[in-house]
Amino acid sequence: MIITVQKFGGTSVSDEHSRRHVLRHIVREQQSGHSLVVVVSAMGRRGEPYATDTLLDLIKDNGSSLPAREKDLLLSCGELISASVLTSLLNAEGIPAVALTGGQAGIITDAGFGAARILDVQPKAILKHLSEGKVVVVTGFQGRTEDGEITTLGRGGSDTSATALGAALNASVVDIFTDVDGILTADPRIVSDARPLSVVSYEEICNMAYNGAKVIHPRAVEIAMKAGVPVRVRSTFSDGEGTLVTRSEAVRGRPGWTDRTVTGLAHVQGVTQLSVVTEGGPHDLQLRVFRAMAANGISVDLINVMPNAVHYTVKENDASKAIALLRDLGFEPRVRESCAKVSVIGGGMNGEPGVMAKIVEALTNRQIRILQSADSNTTIWVLVSGEDMAGALQALHSEFGLHLAAV
Repeated sequence: MIITVQKFGGTSVSDEHSRRHVLRHIVREQQSGHSLVVVVSAMGRRGEPYATDTLLDLIKDNGSSLPAREKDLLLSCGELISASVLTSLLNAEGIPAVALTGGQAGIITDAGFGAARILDVQPKAILKHLSEGKVVVVTGFQGRTEDGEITTLGRGGSDTSATALGAALNASVVDIFTDVDGILTADPRIVSDARPLSVVSYEEICNMAYNGAKVIHPRAVEIAMKAGVPVRVRSTFSDGEGTLVTRSEAVRGRPGWTDRTVTGLAHVQGVTQLSVVTEGGPHDLQLRVFRAMAANGISVDLINVMPNAVHYTVKENDASKAIALLRDLGFEPRVRESCAKVSVIGGGMNGEPGVMAKIVEALTNRQIRILQSADSNTTIWVLVSGEDMAGALQALHSEFGLHLAAV
């Protein structure tokens, strides 16, 4: 049995017209001889009746009075509706189909309601239905605990459901269908000549996702990478192959691959830079600062540590709390608000000389000041003023030739 897992996002199942495109993709895979597991998100986006954010809006006036367990019961409704409606359409078209909740499909999680982690996938029920020639439609974004409680997996959970099922079923591929035609070299709303990527490595797309690109959830990519299951990011509304995500060694030599240093750019807005600088201050400056952040649930990023100073960034909505904590410790931080983190990502930059020089040159030529930087094997991050973010992305996209041929 050759199994394909298809995941369709909220816009793909939001109305009859979109669901007809979903049907077309399902029929095509069936005609190629593949058995199909179809994972669906809740219909549409905030404001549409069954979207996840719309369901949350039903209880917002009650504050935090609904316990996390009961909130997961509410949030699981959107995917139940999507799965039932799509199953109805398939059966009406003469395609035998069955709908399963995440729990019925065998997704077992811990009891972390709202952001549960998958402990195991037991796809016995799926395999039974597939052996009977049915399309199995699974509610994304959810699972169940070992004692039967319904849980949800957090934002991007339907992507995670799809790759977890793909790994458990040893699927030939997991297709993530969205409203964009694959992964682009940059955000096309900011960089008008952003180009589609035909193939990227797991590591590259993980870095792009963690650094602001919103095409696929990084947790989903990590599951696929561990299992070695290829992922394709495709558009529901076209027949294009989209972007293949696979092992880095498998990227080389594939059609569309070039010996590139930089693959793409990502960005995060709404960042605040905090600097604590002391002369002859406490020897445990760094420990005190980061322990206070951790104890209060504040995520830190872009960290630079020196003997008498620490520089780091926090999300804009955490800034006031972080500043207050530092002052409680007796420090007076330097604060720079309204910043943006721009990430230059590429599996080919590891050990390649001159990458940072090109970044600095491109931004200097645009009179864009780098406020802070950090790097890893496959990513270089620069912090810039929020008002310089668009110019920085455009300059770097041009500098590394990402605007030229499709890659």
